[in-house]
Amino acid sequence: MSDVKPRWRPQALRQVSSDFDTPSGFTPIRVVGMGGLTGMSADFIEPDKITTPSDWESLVADLDQWGEVPDPSTISSISSEETSRGLVLQISAELEWIAEFLPWGSDGLLRTRSRNAPENFDAPTGGFFWKERDVVILRRKVEDRESVEPELEKALRGGDLESCRTLLEESGKALGRFHKSMSNIRNLPPDQKRWNARNEKIEGLLRAQFIWRAPYTKEQPCTVTLMDVRFSDLSGESIRISVPRLSDALVPHDSEKPAIRDLASLVHDLSRIHHRVESELGLSELRSYLIEGWRKTAPDEWASDRAFYSHRGGLAIWEYEQCLMDVLEASANQSGAPQPAVKMLMYVKMYQKRMFNNRTFAALSFMAFFFGASSLINQFPPSILEFVTSATFFLVGYLSFRTYRRMSPPPEKPFMDV
Repeated sequence: MSDVKPRWRPQALRQVSSDFDTPSGFTPIRVVGMGGLTGMSADFIEPDKITTPSDWESLVADLDQWGEVPDPSTISSISSEETSRGLVLQISAELEWIAEFLPWGSDGLLRTRSRNAPENFDAPTGGFFWKERDVVILRRKVEDRESVEPELEKALRGGDLESCRTLLEESGKALGRFHKSMSNIRNLPPDQKRWNARNEKIEGLLRAQFIWRAPYTKEQPCTVTLMDVRFSDLSGESIRISVPRLSDALVPHDSEKPAIRDLASLVHDLSRIHHRVESELGLSELRSYLIEGWRKTAPDEWASDRAFYSHRGGLAIWEYEQCLMDVLEASANQSGAPQPAVKMLMYVKMYQKRMFNNRTFAALSFMAFFFGASSLINQFPPSILEFVTSATFFLVGYLSFRTYRRMSPPPEKPFMDV
């Protein structure tokens, strides 16, 4: 690689000496934070210069192959492009191929999600890995299909609510179909401890003035997720299975995540686009279209009201994580305050305060049930008066509990609207 810092390398982190193992043809890169970014670090592997078919053949010689990749003997030309997530090659062989390098690897499930994605998805057909670390993925180049993003931007700018509704519902359905297919291969209990620990680590790196921990629900099980999904990845009923984002290198994942996290990723991307185009359409209504589209095709339990229950995390805790990751990446790149993430985080304390105040009804419910049960146990068999008293306590407890549940912020409401 040239001496110019590649686009994917965090601009605010400095390179230090590194000697960890890499395959031949790759350079080990370790970046660390300075000043207020102390604590941030990541290990990259970056390919050496690739301009000819022989360069490619030498580069992949020591790597393990999976799936379908181009035959090196048929490659006639190679061109390269730098992106914010790694080097991308256009390879001309018997077919046209796209090779995407993964500077910081992946979560280890890239091959699983690629092999088990719905039939019409834009998934890698193969790739190369080294010591179980994904290094490069390949896909056949197809005719350029316009993503949903420009269509959505146009509809938002023009205030075309009906077009927005169609686009958002279809996008949600496509994401739900992916999760439906993943539910057949992975459905494990929630990993509450590790999920909260990762948020805690990001909060520490950002020196955040707020914290958020959630108990989660069994309706948010661990599964194979996309990790990061945006409207630029969607085209009709297809979703492009892409490479990880920078935050996955700065704070690596040590556990699988629930499907609702992918939904939060797409919902947050809707907020980004809505903010960028300065749309006058109501964000809550737009979010509801996307969420309802997902609920129509996702596994029933994963899309249930209990899964979205904000008092136990719901969609909100995962959107909070998306905001934190935006700020983390912006800090690493010194690219300025990312909006609307920063604005949304300003309302987190208010959002949490509302949920905390709601606990008054939860406490009242507990006390009413306790007194009702105590009355029956202490005076059994109860007199008519004691029976009526106990029944009244139970009724108050039930109504208080129902009120508490109804006061849970709805998933379509962004933090600043609650």
